[in-house]
Amino acid sequence: MSAFGVPIEESQIVIIRGGATKHDALDALIDAVCRNPAITDKEVFRRAVHDREAVMSTGIGNGIAIPHVRIPEVTTATLGVGIAPKGVEFGAIDNKPVHILVLFATPKGADKEYLKLLAQVMLRLRDQTFFKQLIECRSPVQAYAILNA
Repeated sequence: MSAFGVPIEESQIVIIRGGATKHDALDALIDAVCRNPAITDKEVFRRAVHDREAVMSTGIGNGIAIPHVRIPEVTTATLGVGIAPKGVEFGAIDNKPVHILVLFATPKGADKEYLKLLAQVMLRLRDQTFFKQLIECRSPVQAYAILNA
């Protein structure tokens, strides 16, 4: 099973290039997550993620961002993982760059499932060895191996 509690396909992992903006990073991650058939309307999903981010940054500090939406256009909870080795300015609460982005796509009304997944993700990302291993990944293949070890 995935380190984050749900399977994360290699196609839902992106390495975010140096110099990427927050918008670039989110779009790359949205595109990756939309490869999953659980997302029934890509444009509604994209708009929902950006609208949520416009309300308040999901950069929670310590190099982590947790963008998330719960909308009817998601049929099953799925995650996407973005790795930004050089960091992305994300407007995080601690004003530091974000290196790991985990995009949560959950169905509307799936609050308990979202909270359970969030707890699992945060528990793993607090492990500094695991966090460092992810940041050092230079390809989705490498990240997939770590996430599914």
